[in-house]
Amino acid sequence: MSQPTDFIPFARPVMGREEEEAALRVIRSGWLTTGKEAAAFEEEFAAKLGCPRALAVNSATSGLHLALEALKIPEDSWVITTPFTFTASAEIIRYRRAHPLFVDIEEGSLNIDPGEMEKALAAKEKKVSCLLPVHLGGLPCDMDAITDLAGKYRIPVVEDCAHAFPAHRGGKAAGTWGDAAVFSFYATKTITTGEGGMLVTSRPDIARTVENLRLHGIDRPVWDRFQGRRRGAWEYDVTAPGYKYNLPDLAAALGRVQLGKADEFLKERHRMASCYREQLKDIEGLILPSAREGHAWHLFIIQLVPPFPLDRDRFMVHMAEEGVGTSVHYKPLHLMSYYAGTYGLKPRDFPRAYQVFTRCVSLPLYPGMGQEALDRVVEAVRKAAALPRAAGRGK
Repeated sequence: MSQPTDFIPFARPVMGREEEEAALRVIRSGWLTTGKEAAAFEEEFAAKLGCPRALAVNSATSGLHLALEALKIPEDSWVITTPFTFTASAEIIRYRRAHPLFVDIEEGSLNIDPGEMEKALAAKEKKVSCLLPVHLGGLPCDMDAITDLAGKYRIPVVEDCAHAFPAHRGGKAAGTWGDAAVFSFYATKTITTGEGGMLVTSRPDIARTVENLRLHGIDRPVWDRFQGRRRGAWEYDVTAPGYKYNLPDLAAALGRVQLGKADEFLKERHRMASCYREQLKDIEGLILPSAREGHAWHLFIIQLVPPFPLDRDRFMVHMAEEGVGTSVHYKPLHLMSYYAGTYGLKPRDFPRAYQVFTRCVSLPLYPGMGQEALDRVVEAVRKAAALPRAAGRGK
């Protein structure tokens, strides 16, 4: 069955005249790569978050990699993280030739369970060099418990904040608990530069290392070298074998505009999440996400359990037929062939992550979606809930 012409996508970036003007300003300037715009974006982001340093990168993945590089995570050590995340959270551990040590999630928040982290640390079977919690869907983890563990075992924390801008817990911003944290500005995120990310830290040693490594290990910014008027201004040194992880000005200019709209976007995401929760709360077999203070609402993840008549996959087909895009967050990493094969993992090694995966689906949630579209999503969900159970619950 073909999709309706007025299909509601799962996610869509919100771009307006201000973003167009910012992009044109950079294009007309003649300087497209990393320069004044990126530096301004870093300063404005750090001020918004309330942290000493922010360093722009070309993706959250590269930012996470640089964080582990700066911390000098040892080869063959283990980094504790969640299996219920995108592959980037674990692949960057392998870049260091270290290993992901998965632990299960909490049933309510779907975030990594600090109790399971403590069990893994107390077992002392593996040398753990770092904790890497992921704030799933925009809901911050229990960072007080996690940082207590980090202090007890004297290991650093890197927060994966790809979903979590601007989120907070107890008035403290996500990204300000750990030794470093990384945000994503991918096209579907709460603010976007198309592709991009930001590493934040309060540690000067991490900031210095990341600043050097993100652009080939060169000791001077390219903007400084090209604009310098003194003799020998072109000269530079390579102090480390770095990476090509810098964010260009063209993307940073979009980020600056989006940053200025972040509070407005957040307010709209909260409004939509509240509407979903109010209009879907009476449906049997539908588990709604936790509505906790400080949620960024990057994702609205529901779970389908009996007596809901459709299983997850049939439900997604039904929604597409109704003109609504959906997605799954996530297929746990221990089910992926690389991690399962490399580490001998089985589906039920992490029973809560596995169970949630079999029944979770993410509904559309983005600023600019509009009330009419949201009402159509609700109507499609309610239509599915009214189907006879024989329609496709599975065995």
